[in-house]
Order: sequence, then structure tokens, then C-alpha cells
Amino acid sequence: MGGRRPRFQPIDTHPEIEHVLTEGYRRMTPQQKLQQVDALTRMVQQFALARIQKDHPGASEHEQQLRLASLWLNRETMIRVFHWDPEQEGY
Repeated sequence: MGGRRPRFQPIDTHPEIEHVLTEGYRRMTPQQKLQQVDALTRMVQQFALARIQKDHPGASEHEQQLRLASLWLNRETMIRVFHWDPEQEGY
């Protein structure tokens, strides 16, 4: 690569720290990597749910889950499976 960083790597991370992180990821088993992805996905969903609760304080838990699902699923799937139209109901 001639000293150039790939575009996906952060430019604010010290090269030594970046090396430690990269080596750590290389040593992880596929199962450990999937566990990390799962944990990050759950964290993103929790942030999204917090936003939904803030924007829709009176929403039931069911409605919150529908709004959360509508952030990941396309409109046609939401209507077909849940009878929920994100365009009418909002996210």
C-alpha cells in the first residue's frame, strides 16, 4: 500500500494503537467476530429505541418495536408482515 491508509481506517488513531487493534481482530475466531457484530448491532438498536421513545413518548412497547423494525425493513415488508405503513405512521 505504500504507506497510504485504506479509506475505511480512521485517521485519528495512532498507528501503534491501530496495529494492536488489527492484530486483535486477526486473532479473533469467527465466532468471536460474530459476537462483536451482534453486540454492536444490539447497541445501535438500543440507541435507535431511545430515539423512538424520545420522539414518541406515549407509544406502547409494541408500537416502539414496530417503529424500530421500520428502520431496518423496507416499507413493503412492514406492510405485508406487520400491517404497518412507515410512510403513514412514521419511523
